[in-house]
Amino acid sequence: MTDTGKRRILITSALPYINGVKHLGNLAGSMLPADVYARVTRLMGHEVIYICATDEHGTPAELAAQAAGISVKEYCDAQHEIQRKAGEQFLLSYDFFGRSSGESNHRLTQEFAQVLEANGLIEERTSTQVYDVEAGRFLPDRYVEGTCPHCGYEKARGDQCDNCGRLLDPIDLIDPYSVVSGSHNVEPRETRHLFLLQSKLEDDIRSWVEASDHWPQLARSIALKWLDEGLRDRSITRDLSWGVPVIGADGNPREGFENKVFYVWFDAPIEYIAATQDWAEAKGEPEAWRAFWDTSAGANETEYVEFMGKDNVAFHTVSFPATLIGSKQPWKLVDKLKAFNWVTWYGGKFSTSQNRGVFMDQALDLLPTDYWRWYLIANAPEGSDAAFTWEGFQAAVNSDLANVLGNFVNRITRYTASKFDGQVPAAGTPGEDEAWIAEELATRLKALSEHYGAMEFRKAAAETRAIWAAGNEYLTRAEPWVKYKSDVDAAAVGVRTGLNLAAIFGIIAQPIIPATASRILDALGIPEGNRNWPDHEDDGLLDALPRGLAITPPDVLFVKIEDSQVAEWTERFGGEA
Repeated sequence: MTDTGKRRILITSALPYINGVKHLGNLAGSMLPADVYARVTRLMGHEVIYICATDEHGTPAELAAQAAGISVKEYCDAQHEIQRKAGEQFLLSYDFFGRSSGESNHRLTQEFAQVLEANGLIEERTSTQVYDVEAGRFLPDRYVEGTCPHCGYEKARGDQCDNCGRLLDPIDLIDPYSVVSGSHNVEPRETRHLFLLQSKLEDDIRSWVEASDHWPQLARSIALKWLDEGLRDRSITRDLSWGVPVIGADGNPREGFENKVFYVWFDAPIEYIAATQDWAEAKGEPEAWRAFWDTSAGANETEYVEFMGKDNVAFHTVSFPATLIGSKQPWKLVDKLKAFNWVTWYGGKFSTSQNRGVFMDQALDLLPTDYWRWYLIANAPEGSDAAFTWEGFQAAVNSDLANVLGNFVNRITRYTASKFDGQVPAAGTPGEDEAWIAEELATRLKALSEHYGAMEFRKAAAETRAIWAAGNEYLTRAEPWVKYKSDVDAAAVGVRTGLNLAAIFGIIAQPIIPATASRILDALGIPEGNRNWPDHEDDGLLDALPRGLAITPPDVLFVKIEDSQVAEWTERFGGEA
């Protein structure tokens, strides 16, 4: 282990919404980096659980089910399974993948609402909400669009403007229209809802955010922007039939709220807790969740890390903490919040609703998982939005994976099979070239661990590639195939060192490209229990493989992407702004 002491870490990523397979932008902005972080911290020997779930309530699910001609429950059942399978195919190592429509989340959401009301933080208010006359229904904020009154952006949503980031009320939009029907025949009508009095918690939340000075700048700046604008009390119920029912203290439907449910953004983050409870139940230790969430049961010793796109940050730095803090119960608050910008698709956003970009199921029809995982992490949208292009994808795969990693592993293992009977050679004494690569390795492995510790994924991928490249430079210096002609023992040193480098390359590849890493380590005969994260201070890293160990050259690890494929995919999926 490179870290001192075993840590207990809870990891959550923003819940993917239930309406269809997620696109690569969703994957890159939450689920994939969370998985990479979970994998690397497990390899470092820490106690880690990675929790996720489908977010299943709200208007989009109702409308999608209606369009499909099935009940909302049937729709969500089918879509949950599709998303679970997509995560499995992308090798997302969830410890539990739950459902916000589950009984545990219903119960917890209702309990939170009752506790918050008892604490004077929820009250009934009559509010004005946009009503779609054509569709005959009240519209959730996100289903009203119009022109932002602050910046003039013409596609602002009713809850927030994606252009200027301001919080909005849909009745403030200029020339509003219904996303459901497309009609401009909308009007404000009165309806009664429960409001969470966030304004009463503003000082508590600000103190907590300002104390979280180790958050990445993107997350911190978004949270402070919302606070600086002044926290507004937010409605936490909606006029819908699908969702968590609103009940009274007696356990029966709350009077006047029989046809309302809790707002999806109130209940969805609570599912992190509910899914952890479901995980504990599934493993036969029903109280195990408390070590991660209940600070009176030791959760104060847990590190809680959240991953999400920048559009979800405000809810996780203000609204969900307001729920937890306002309950006055010993709930664990997030310690590290890693926010991502967007992966852009030729001048615009990836979009599920507009079918822009490549989706997870489509991607796997083109190439194996690791090709996509590598590119998306190596180009993670951390400091700014990151543009996806077919040409950039092709260059990363062909250079980083095929040339730098794949060529090294295939070359050294095949040469071993050809000249050393497929075994790690025992002869020879290390010299100047081996001293150089050992020093290079120690420096770079230390930097790699530090990048992962700081959750700097682009830097971690770049350092991983740099270590692979250093191995190639070592082989160029050592030239075992040249030395073999006159000094077999000298060649043996180069081959043995090269094989140990291949093992290290496979081990450090595990977080990002786990399928390929497994193929490399299997080929080198390294048992599952011996694949932990390398210690940069270990002087024996380059002589760790037992001498005489049989190795089996793997098939070609990566096939290069041809220009003809790029042309075909550009025509199929688009590639111009």
